[in-house]
Amino acid sequence: MKNLFDVSGKTAVVTGGSRGIGAMIARGFAENGAKTYICSRKLGDCQNKADELNALPCSGQVIAVQADLSTLEGIEAFVSGIMEKEQSIDILVNNAGAVWLAPFEGFSEQAWDKIMDLNVKSIFFLIQKMMPLLKAAKKGAKIINIASVDGKWVPEYETYSYSASKAAVIHMTKVLGKKLIEENINANAIAPGPFPSEMTKGLLKHHKEAVIKTIPKGRLGEPEDIAGTALYLGSRASDYMVGETLVLDGAWKNQY
Repeated sequence: MKNLFDVSGKTAVVTGGSRGIGAMIARGFAENGAKTYICSRKLGDCQNKADELNALPCSGQVIAVQADLSTLEGIEAFVSGIMEKEQSIDILVNNAGAVWLAPFEGFSEQAWDKIMDLNVKSIFFLIQKMMPLLKAAKKGAKIINIASVDGKWVPEYETYSYSASKAAVIHMTKVLGKKLIEENINANAIAPGPFPSEMTKGLLKHHKEAVIKTIPKGRLGEPEDIAGTALYLGSRASDYMVGETLVLDGAWKNQY
């Protein structure tokens, strides 16, 4: 029982790991002994975060990789680079994503396609291309898709493609969960509520106290909250959980 949440010696990949929720998860893995690859489009930002995390008293290691996951070519290049360094991947966290806020009347095709491509399409094809590495994990691999509470409930803001994309991630996780468990790969998801990140920076800059007042827990999400949930889903502790989405929002959406 003492080793249920152990990820030491495992190899993890966290997309969008240079900031926000991705960086929080990467830190949790690294501090608990996992070799963790983080990627983003800007290598400089990614390397800075890797250097920052490696300077902590971590028993694991963080490695920065540049990647553009918005295209199939970018996904294939990223996976090829990982394959040159690793024979297997134990944990894949699909965190890279974007949001677009615009009024319904003027919501553009670009706003729709960009968000759906990055938030949904890239997750599917990254998992598909990563399958040889995931199948090679000695004790079974874990996939963690980062969804959002906006994919489960109607959002307050006009983020049409974002909320639709996160709903798709939640259902896709169920479908992939059923399929991939045949290969001893568990696919699950996390639906975070309000956390401090680049995505929520604008909202929290002007309305932080107002947002907190709507959260029954009485605070925003903290790094330990998302890291602890990811450690659960990335470890032996979650071996019997398949295709589920864990809501992590301090009861924020329970009021709706």
